[in-house]
Amino acid sequence: MTMGQPDMNMILQQAQRMQQQLAAAQDELAEAEVTGQAGGGLVKVTRTAAGEIRSVSIDPKVVDPQDVETLQDLIVGAIQDADRAAKELQEEKLGGVAGGLGQLAGGLGLPGIGPGGPGGNA
Repeated sequence: MTMGQPDMNMILQQAQRMQQQLAAAQDELAEAEVTGQAGGGLVKVTRTAAGEIRSVSIDPKVVDPQDVETLQDLIVGAIQDADRAAKELQEEKLGGVAGGLGQLAGGLGLPGIGPGGPGGNA
């Protein structure tokens, strides 16, 4: 092996470990639940971090047949809040693994991946 050349076996082992970590994190996200709310908790949406909505809770105080639009806005707001919470959890669980994959690929000199490339850590 020449100086400066990466050890391909080591790189493949690292990639395999990262792939396993990524799969485990994705499995965890599929089950992890987050809750978004709007109107001070009058409307709540619980979903998995993977995107599956599990429940919607609406306080009867906001159910007004004469003002359906407010209820609709509250539901949308709660879903958006749950989406934000899910993205935070995804970044927490996947951030290190995804960053490691970019660094590993960047060390191979692959175009568009890794430091300085699109999606890479510049």
